[in-house]
Amino acid sequence: MSSSSFCDFSVFAFNSSNFCFSIFTIAALKDSVDDRFRFERAVEVEGSTTYLATGCSFKSLSFSFRIGASTVGEIVRETVEIIWQELQPEYMPQPTITQFKAISEDFYKIWNFPNVIGTIDGKHVRILCPKNSGSMFFNYKILQGVVDANYQFIAIDVGGYGKQSDGGTFQASDFYKRLITNGIHLPEPEFLPGTNVKAPYVFLADEAYPLLDFLMKPYKGQNIPLDQECFNNRLSRARKSVECAFGILYAKWRLISKAIETDVNTADKIVRCVCILHNLVLKKRRCRTSSY
Repeated sequence: MSSSSFCDFSVFAFNSSNFCFSIFTIAALKDSVDDRFRFERAVEVEGSTTYLATGCSFKSLSFSFRIGASTVGEIVRETVEIIWQELQPEYMPQPTITQFKAISEDFYKIWNFPNVIGTIDGKHVRILCPKNSGSMFFNYKILQGVVDANYQFIAIDVGGYGKQSDGGTFQASDFYKRLITNGIHLPEPEFLPGTNVKAPYVFLADEAYPLLDFLMKPYKGQNIPLDQECFNNRLSRARKSVECAFGILYAKWRLISKAIETDVNTADKIVRCVCILHNLVLKKRRCRTSSY
């Protein structure tokens, strides 16, 4: 029995050999002591990633894999947590100053906006509203992402209440707290290309976010001067990286396009898992493209 019998690899943008390699690599992390148990673990991982990619129910997967629906749920909960724990250090580490400068170079080269080290936005993820939660969730949780010029997540924050604004979610996030306490070291200000104007490195956001030394947002208003309007257009174009990242994420991992029918803690783990798999897929694709 081969892994390819269970899954359409096109939903992952992997060829079958790369996908199977990733499946068995993750499965090996789950305390498998011999080949037989390692293969069973690989099938568990494949079932979980199929669930994430297609959004099918636990009941549907239970028929496909000949196991109980509650067992499928336990496997998914265990697997998504392991995927995040093991892949996060490689595919979503905290950037260093050197990495931030490389991200800035990509933004200038691809989006023609200098001194940018990431774009920030929030996205609602539908969940089943927990009992006795009142108006805290409104059937949603917030995924806040910080994205580089190539649509990969630099950092994410999952778990904001659905009633929160993007700015409120940002200021309550661990990412913001690390920024203001120097837990994340940003590059020193540098001259803008072709000028003698020194400017700080910044993240780009929309109007819902606060204006900070390290966070840039558009000018407000409709009847604004031409130079401010041009600036807003350039900023909005650069901010497309985070919008495109969310679009790719939702198109590829169909589960988060529907309501996640699990408890809140498992939903948080699922969202983190699909974000790290999103980075893995894009990195594999870039490596494959650059090899030609």
